Amino acid sequence: MGKLEGRVVLITGAARGQGEQEARLFAAEGASVLLGDVLDEQGAAVAEEIREGTGEDRARYVRMDVRREEDWAAAVTAAKEAFGRIDGLVNNAGILRFNELTATPLEEFEQVVRVNQVGAFLGIRALAPEIEAAGGGTIVNTSSYTGLTGMAYVGAYAATKAAVLGLTRVAALELAAKNIRVNAMCPGAVDTPMANPGLLDPAGMTDEAREAMADLYKRVVPLGRVGRPDEVARLALFLTGEDSSYITGQPFVIDGGWTAGVSLL
Repeated sequence: MGKLEGRVVLITGAARGQGEQEARLFAAEGASVLLGDVLDEQGAAVAEEIREGTGEDRARYVRMDVRREEDWAAAVTAAKEAFGRIDGLVNNAGILRFNELTATPLEEFEQVVRVNQVGAFLGIRALAPEIEAAGGGTIVNTSSYTGLTGMAYVGAYAATKAAVLGLTRVAALELAAKNIRVNAMCPGAVDTPMANPGLLDPAGMTDEAREAMADLYKRVVPLGRVGRPDEVARLALFLTGEDSSYITGQPFVIDGGWTAGVSLL
């Protein structure tokens, strides 16, 4: 028996990075997973690999833009048609834009808000009634250490991730009586395509740049390295399973100790 045996969980942004690792781990632990994303080929391929790996029909992919109410409704329908119900959500989808705050165009700021903040809100609103109908379950929101501390040049991103923490606390208070626990993960630097441009364009990152990045993490992160997506996935597993049965409304920092003290740059 896996830690999520019999659970049905929707994971957004599941075609790659943290979401992909969460989907793979959840399925390995017995859950049926619905992978939502806008990267159709990648998302469908991950779902197929999960089905082949488990030998069971435990994964489906659905095209999903988290900014669209109709996409959330369609995802709920897809999960219920495939697996009968839905009792878990991981709000993982997000985007990151680098810019000075005073130079950030309104359109760019609103784009980040729509995906990171509004997307999480729509997910909670759409899934909470379904999770309640299933007898209870969990919602895990993906915030960031920048939502707790701030970080230069990511004003829109940090603002939305702080908002996600507020949504998490309110949802936890309102949904506790419905047997729904709501928590948030606050990752630091994680080696994903979103956070590491070198993964998107390896040819565009020189050896010197890679060495400089590695040196930066060694200086600012006590554990001396960037995080891995599978490490974040294991935290999501903990917050989705019974091991965290008495925890709700909390932010969980997973940053290698980055925010534990003052960096000596």
